[in-house]
Amino acid sequence: MTGHWFIDHLWLVPLFPFLGFLLVGLVIRPLGDRPSSTVAILAMVASAVVGWGAAFQYFTHHAGETLVPWQYEWLRFSPTLVGNMGVLVDDISMLLVLVVTTISLLIHVYSQGYMRGDPGYPRFFSFLNLFTFSMLGLVLACSVLQMFIFWELVGVSSFLLIGFYWAKPSAVSACKKAFIVTRFADLGFLLGLLMLSYYAKGLDFTFLTSPETVAKLARTTLPFLGVSALPLSAILIFCGAAGKSAMFPLHIWLPDAMEGPTPVSALIHAATMVVAGVYLVARMFPMFAASEPAILTVMSIGAFTALFAAVIAVTQFDIKRVLAYSTLSQLGYMMLALGVATLDKPLGFTASMFHLTTHACFKALLFLGAGSVIHAVHTNDMREMGGLRRKLPITHATFLIACLAIAGVPPFSGFFSKDEILAAAVENGHYFVFALALGVAGLTAFYMFRLYFMTFWSEPQDHEKYHHAHESPWSMTSVLIVLAVPTALLGLVPFGHYVHRGELEHHGINWLIAGPAILVGLAGIAVAFMLYFRPNGLPDRIAFAFSGIYRVIRDKFYIDELYLFVTHHVIFRYVSAPFNWFDRHCVDGLMDLTAQSALLSGRSLRRTVTGHLQTYLLWAWLGSAVLALVVWQMQAALGWALTFVGLGIIAGIFAWQWVLQLLNRSEPLKRIEKD
Repeated sequence: MTGHWFIDHLWLVPLFPFLGFLLVGLVIRPLGDRPSSTVAILAMVASAVVGWGAAFQYFTHHAGETLVPWQYEWLRFSPTLVGNMGVLVDDISMLLVLVVTTISLLIHVYSQGYMRGDPGYPRFFSFLNLFTFSMLGLVLACSVLQMFIFWELVGVSSFLLIGFYWAKPSAVSACKKAFIVTRFADLGFLLGLLMLSYYAKGLDFTFLTSPETVAKLARTTLPFLGVSALPLSAILIFCGAAGKSAMFPLHIWLPDAMEGPTPVSALIHAATMVVAGVYLVARMFPMFAASEPAILTVMSIGAFTALFAAVIAVTQFDIKRVLAYSTLSQLGYMMLALGVATLDKPLGFTASMFHLTTHACFKALLFLGAGSVIHAVHTNDMREMGGLRRKLPITHATFLIACLAIAGVPPFSGFFSKDEILAAAVENGHYFVFALALGVAGLTAFYMFRLYFMTFWSEPQDHEKYHHAHESPWSMTSVLIVLAVPTALLGLVPFGHYVHRGELEHHGINWLIAGPAILVGLAGIAVAFMLYFRPNGLPDRIAFAFSGIYRVIRDKFYIDELYLFVTHHVIFRYVSAPFNWFDRHCVDGLMDLTAQSALLSGRSLRRTVTGHLQTYLLWAWLGSAVLALVVWQMQAALGWALTFVGLGIIAGIFAWQWVLQLLNRSEPLKRIEKD
């Protein structure tokens, strides 16, 4: 106990949305829409109040400390291996509590207007509460076992939300795709967890990330591979993180997750599910930092994903799909930042958590702004929009703030967090990664302002949709205004004073790094302005000139088609089909053979039941003779004993059958006498 009420009762933060899920799903749901949303929002208000109170107490009285205010022993696997359930309080857990409770509360409020009139309205709010409970349980987990349990709950609840429109085939396909891909990734997480529990003899994060445990894992060599347990376990855990944060090549589920309602897209892509992988790597950062193969894997995959997704976003026309690939790119940025960090120079760690926070604000604002646009024009296709700044003034102003933030334009929040990531790459000598991240920053500015100009400027492309467009209700626009404030101002917070690992030096803005980043961002905006501010044929001419490359990028490098080919034509044909044949003809065939043998033997034995007593006696004497012959050959007293017992049983059976036959024969005589 810390003596601070909010920290000591931090377990209430996930409990409130869980109670909301139960109440809305089981009790309030039949009462209608308004009571369901009210209960769900009140649960989130209570959770946010406790979360903000605990964060204030932590950062003012216990900053930099690691606290476990509540914990109990859940499972004991051995005298030394214990699975605990509890609450872990430190800088990054409190940061994520603030992010998740705040963004989730705002999305709950926004959903009142967006989902109004939907037949699944109560079910939607019940699932929102379940998702928030799962994510908060993951964030506050004190052990890797507890995190894995809530990790899977996050997967289940995201499956329910992505497939919310269960009658829509594309939504059903998307939720199955997300669930299956992340399950394969989670297999790596589970194997890493098992390896850690076996070699480290512990599951608590404070134990696993201690210098002694990390050194012990580094010294331990696996007998069957001859490699250290530390890099292999860290890479296996990163497999789970890569699946949840949609790193290449496990990214294919995230763009399809757009099939869920827009508030779901904001909740999954902004602040919660997709950053769980980044949070896991940050939570286990001492392990990754102590293993060069593991940290290089994080950096390489993060950098490639950032560039890969940004290139694809340039060619997309679905407004939500552009934002989805933008999320992939920004998650790559966060992983890249963790990958360039070390225990001696932890700027990348702080920069990653900083960008996670700013990204949560401006990406939630972008998705909710896109939801407001879709609510107005009833289409996702940017080619059917244009000129909407006049019809949606609040949405337009807040969306512009978010675009400036993600493009890295000062003084908006995204400028400061991106600058920290670029500075971290230079500080640790990763100049190639710095150049790549700088290029991604330019692409980000270009595709975001391409989206902005096509949607809000240009000329109306569909006059009927434009004529009927209108600003969203206050329940939606008020959330946009609230999110615009941290999107604009969060970069002014001295983030490094609160969230860091090791000694962190603060030198302010390095203009040798920030200057080129600003120029690259402004160049991306300028190119987007020339191509999309007013309708012209230049984009089409460029696409035609590079038609081959453009088609490959537009079709997402055919990664989905490659997965389908491998799945259907390789795995199904050459792996699943032989197993299917073996199952049908060998396993099922053996069972069928057993059944047929029983039937055939039954038919054969049935022929011996003639109803003639002399036949039964003949078989009995023949059996006795055979048994006697066997006993004579064995010449054993046990054999004689068994023979007599067997003969007694046989004689008893035939005697009983004889009695039954006499009784059956007497029945007709009795009926005759009665007549």
